[in-house]
Amino acid sequence: MPTSADPTRWDAEADFVIVGAGTAGCVLANRLSADPAHRVALVEAGGPDRHPYVRMPMGFLKALQNPALTWQFQSEPEPAMNGRRIPIPRGRLWGGSSSINGMFHIRGHRRDFDDWAAAGCSGWSYAEVLPYFRRSETSWRGNGPYHGGDGPLQVNPVDTRRLLAEPLREAAERAGHRANDDYDGEHHDGIARGEVAIDRRGRRHSSARAYLHPALQRPHLQTFSHAQVQRVIFEGGRAVGVEFLQDGQRRRLRAAREVILCGGAYGSPQLLMLSGIGPAAELQALGISVQRDLSGVGANLIEHPRMPLQFRANAPVTFLSQLRFDRAVMNVLRWAFTGSGPFATQICSGTVLLKSQPQLDRPDIQLLCNPVRIDARLWFPGVVNEQEHCFYITVCQLYAKSRGRVSLRSPDPADAPRIALNLFSHPDDLVSMREGLRAARAIYRQLPQAALIDRETIPGAGLDSDEALDAAIRQLGGITHHPVGTCAMGDLARSPGAVVDPQLRVHGVAGLRVVDASVMPSIVGGNTNAATLMIGEKAADLILGRSLPPANLPSSPL
Repeated sequence: MPTSADPTRWDAEADFVIVGAGTAGCVLANRLSADPAHRVALVEAGGPDRHPYVRMPMGFLKALQNPALTWQFQSEPEPAMNGRRIPIPRGRLWGGSSSINGMFHIRGHRRDFDDWAAAGCSGWSYAEVLPYFRRSETSWRGNGPYHGGDGPLQVNPVDTRRLLAEPLREAAERAGHRANDDYDGEHHDGIARGEVAIDRRGRRHSSARAYLHPALQRPHLQTFSHAQVQRVIFEGGRAVGVEFLQDGQRRRLRAAREVILCGGAYGSPQLLMLSGIGPAAELQALGISVQRDLSGVGANLIEHPRMPLQFRANAPVTFLSQLRFDRAVMNVLRWAFTGSGPFATQICSGTVLLKSQPQLDRPDIQLLCNPVRIDARLWFPGVVNEQEHCFYITVCQLYAKSRGRVSLRSPDPADAPRIALNLFSHPDDLVSMREGLRAARAIYRQLPQAALIDRETIPGAGLDSDEALDAAIRQLGGITHHPVGTCAMGDLARSPGAVVDPQLRVHGVAGLRVVDASVMPSIVGGNTNAATLMIGEKAADLILGRSLPPANLPSSPL
C-alpha cells in the first residue's frame, strides 16, 4: 500500500466515495452497493452504533449528552436570545443523528415539497417525492397510497397505554383540534398518536440499522470508521477523492465516479469550505485556495426553534413513577429480553400540529406532549427524593423566517465550525411562538387534562402579555436539532444562493454532490429525519440515472 507521505498515490479506490454515515449516507451506502458492479466506500468520523443508549428508545437523552457519540457543537452568542450559546449535539457514529434523536417520524406538509418545486427544484414536488417516502419505510399500516409496507425503515406508533393519552386527546378536541389518525396521510393537522422509528423488538431503527447493517457483508462496500475527512481532492476542476485522518495517519481515497458529501447541515458546508468551495472572500481571508466561489455555502441555516411549557401535576400520575429505581431496573430488563414495556417506546402522549393564526395555509406549530418532566431522574424512597410530577410540552415552531449561517472558525478541519443560528432575529418568529404557547395552554386548560394539573411552572402562569412571553422565549427558547438549508438546492439563475442543482450536484464542480438535510431550500413542517431519508432514496436514483413515477393523488386539502 502506498504511504500517506506520497501525495501522488492513493490508499484505496472506489466508484463512489460517501463522506458521512449519517441518515442519508447510510441510505446511499445501501442503495448504491446493491449492484455488485459498484465499489462503494463509506467514510465516517465516528464508530459503530453499539452503545446501549443508542439501541434503547428511553436512552436517547443520555445519548444526546454523550461526547463519545456526538459532536458537541454550540452556537455563537445569540443576539436575540440574551447572548446565550445554544448547545448543538450532533451524532458522530453510524446512523449520525438518526442514532441519537427522538425517533419521531413526520415527513412534513405536502405543500412544503410543492414549494421546493415551485422555487425551481424540478422533480421535488410532493407527488414526485412521495414514492421515495413510501419506498423508505415499512409502516405498521402496511402498503397504501401514503405509506410503504416493505421498505428498510420500520415505523411504528408510540405505545401510549401508560402515557395519559386519552385525557390529552379529549382536551385537544375540546380546544378545537381534530383527531388525526395519520399526519402523513390526507390531513396534516390535529392531534395524533406519534409514530417513531422503532422496530417491533423495541429497538431504535436508525438509518444505520435499517440500511447500513444489512449491507455490511457486501464485499464491494468498504467502511472506514473513526476517519475524519480533511478535504475533497480535485484534479482539473473535478472532485476525484478525499483525504482523511485515521489512527493518526493521513490517507487518500480515490473516487472513480463521484464524491458524495453526507455530513449534514453543519459538516457538509464545513467540508466544502475547507476544500475551497464557498464565499471566496471568506476563504481567501483564511488562506484557503478558492476552487469555486459559491456564496450560498453555509448560508440559509434554518432550525425549528422550541419553547418549553411545563405544568405541575396535582397527583403522582406521570411517567416519573416508572423511574423509581427498582421499577426502572425491571423496565430495562424487560426491554432487553422481550423488547416491550415502558422503556421500549417514546414517552409522548400525543403530537399536535396546529396553526398559530387561522389564515395560515398549513400548521406552523408542533406540540410534543410528554407526561413527564424533561429533567426526570431515577429515584428511590429514602435514598433519592422523588421529583414533582409534571407534564412537559415542547412547543416547536415549524417555519421560522430567521436565517443563520455556518462558517469556518479556522482552516483547521479539527476546529468546530462557527454556527450562528440567529434565532428569533425576525420579529414574526416571536409572534408565531408566542401564539403557539397560548394554543398549547388552551389545550391543557380543557377537561379532562385540566383535572390532572395543579399550575403552570414554565414559563409561569403569570406571564400573559406579549412582552412577558417574548422575554421568556428569549431566555428559555432553544432548538429541536433539525438544521437544514446550508447547501441549498436550486437553480442559480433563480436562486443565486443555491449550492447544488436539483440533481444535488454542486454547481460548477464535476463529480461532487451533497446529499443530506443541508440541500433543503426551505424547512419541512415535521421532524426532518424522515425527509432526509427520502432525499437519500431519491438521490440514489438520481445518481444511477433512474426515477420512480410520481404518485397519483388528489390536490392538497385546505
